[in-house]
Amino acid sequence: MAVRGVERGRERGGFRRGFGGRGGGRGGPRGRGGRPTEEERWIPVTKLGRLVQCGKIYWIEYIFLHSLPVKEYQIVDILFGPTLKYEVMKIMTVQKQTRAGQRTRGAKILAKLSVIPVRRGYWGNKIGKPHTVACKVTGKCGSVTVRMVPAPRGSGIVAARVPKKVLQFAGIEDVFTSSRGSTKTIGNFVKATFDCLQKTYGFLTPELWRETTMIKSPFQEYTELLASYPLT
Repeated sequence: MAVRGVERGRERGGFRRGFGGRGGGRGGPRGRGGRPTEEERWIPVTKLGRLVQCGKIYWIEYIFLHSLPVKEYQIVDILFGPTLKYEVMKIMTVQKQTRAGQRTRGAKILAKLSVIPVRRGYWGNKIGKPHTVACKVTGKCGSVTVRMVPAPRGSGIVAARVPKKVLQFAGIEDVFTSSRGSTKTIGNFVKATFDCLQKTYGFLTPELWRETTMIKSPFQEYTELLASYPLT
């Protein structure tokens, strides 16, 4: 009986249980390699996502024109494509390193769902392309308050390092800024700048007083297409 036990032990690699027979390693079916990837086929669950996938909506301004909510980040990926850029403004420490990648991915998705239109204007004569903010705006987050004032062409972005990056991504070339509060809190500083840019379309200036022609919403225009769209 003892000899048979030794032979059986040798067949399975010794008396001690090793790591050789535990599912073929982590890359096997039981390991991490069996998880689904991000390159799976996107199945939209909203009407807007279905219209974007069908090619009926191909520019982001059409979505802002009708005030349609964007609830799927794949919509932004399709409309912007490879021109979409990322910039890390602040790195937050987490308790476990395994959660750091999840938080980074969640931050990217939230950033795509938070895309807003930025209205630009002129200082003085309307020559060339819009280069500054259309009017004075103020944004606030926590104790940080940021105020933006239109600036003449050639003045540049007069701002701190943190809001300057945000304004460059927004396409602002000339602007005067002032801030107060605990600006060392980078997160609130960035959100206050973002709040300023979000309020640029909150003012109805005289050039927007002209009568506009009402058009159908894309949900009304493509009702038959949405009704015949496969659910799976």
